[in-house]
Amino acid sequence: MLLQSDTQLGRQSYYEASVLREPPLPPLQEAVDADVLVVGAGFAGLSAALELAERGLRVVVLEAGRICSGASGRNGGHALVGYAGGQAPFEQQLGKEVARQAWAMSLEAIALMDERIARHGIACDRVKGYLTVADSARKARALAAEVEALERDYGFHCELATGAGVGRFIDSPRYRAAAFEATSGHLHPLKYGLGLAQAARALGVQIFEHSAVTSLRRGPVVEAATAQGRVRAPFAVLAGNCMLGEHGPKVAPEIGSRIMPVGTYMIATGPLDPALCARLLPGNAAACDNNFVLDYFRFSADHRLLFGGRVSYSTGTPRNLQVAMRQRMVAVFPALRGAAVEFVWGGFVDISMNRAPDFGRLGGNLYYLQGFSGHGVAATGLGGRLVAEAIAGQAGRFDVFARLKHAPFPGGLWLRTPSLVLGMAYHRLRDWL
Repeated sequence: MLLQSDTQLGRQSYYEASVLREPPLPPLQEAVDADVLVVGAGFAGLSAALELAERGLRVVVLEAGRICSGASGRNGGHALVGYAGGQAPFEQQLGKEVARQAWAMSLEAIALMDERIARHGIACDRVKGYLTVADSARKARALAAEVEALERDYGFHCELATGAGVGRFIDSPRYRAAAFEATSGHLHPLKYGLGLAQAARALGVQIFEHSAVTSLRRGPVVEAATAQGRVRAPFAVLAGNCMLGEHGPKVAPEIGSRIMPVGTYMIATGPLDPALCARLLPGNAAACDNNFVLDYFRFSADHRLLFGGRVSYSTGTPRNLQVAMRQRMVAVFPALRGAAVEFVWGGFVDISMNRAPDFGRLGGNLYYLQGFSGHGVAATGLGGRLVAEAIAGQAGRFDVFARLKHAPFPGGLWLRTPSLVLGMAYHRLRDWL
């Protein structure tokens, strides 16, 4: 099943409804030479293009759809420190010292995002503050252990609340514990992505929309072909994530099995009473539980609850999606039982087996950024900076991630989906315990 099967859901996005896009950029219709070719105009590709252009390089970006029409423009808007798989992959494979370096770079990712917002005047509703919540005694113990480890090993402080103290941060009967930190937070992802694109174009980056890469010839000069044109460059960056193989299955087949497309879905209520919003989330933080199959939510700038979850590992949209999502929302916030749901949308994110980012190079001049595993709002910006450093001849920080080993999903491209569906059924049962 093609991942574009959920295109219709993308059209129902609150984010798309709350921005005014410029007319589409023209597709590539000629032969173009560049210093660097970037495939994909999401956060990762735009960040790489911006960093490379700031170094004086000629950059061409090819986008199969529209700018940020994939995960970058549909996600929960949670900008997070750290990585989806935690610090364990770095600690176990590379040691504590390198793990601390990776953690410091995740803090840099947040600072870089805020720096770009300020420098380029990107109005994207940025709010600081993040809650991780636990809905069982077992999950509360796991959350407390994580908070202790971050303080002890990385000097990162979270404020932990349990029992009645949870009400200081969130008004919900569901949660036994909550951990608050002020570094992470949330924003309007599509506004942010369109702002990155505008900044990149101001620096001379050429972006071509509706220009899917159908084939890629490797060598000292990389040559990408689209339906109507081609780009030649001595370096290329693949930033199409799980959508990369949809249009050109042979562009980079050796990296496709290391990520898995996962459907994730969101709803948005109508505008709510600001006083109710302030009662339900007193600090206006974004929030996420610590289950394996998680719920995540926040309030928008116009006082809607944006509620996400209900992942799909089968590439099919779940049945009765809006009803199911609404039930999950009301279980968290019973006060919203009467709230109208005005938007429902979804899309695919790419996850790696260990939930750590998968950065690397194929040959000496073809780089890739993938596997952000739901933590991409900030980490993609870091990935773009690191790949630009590597292309400029300073690959040390990029290689922190390139050294991580990533196992392919079991079953290969065809059997990985049913295998993962069975695995997820097991983890859902554990979340309920």
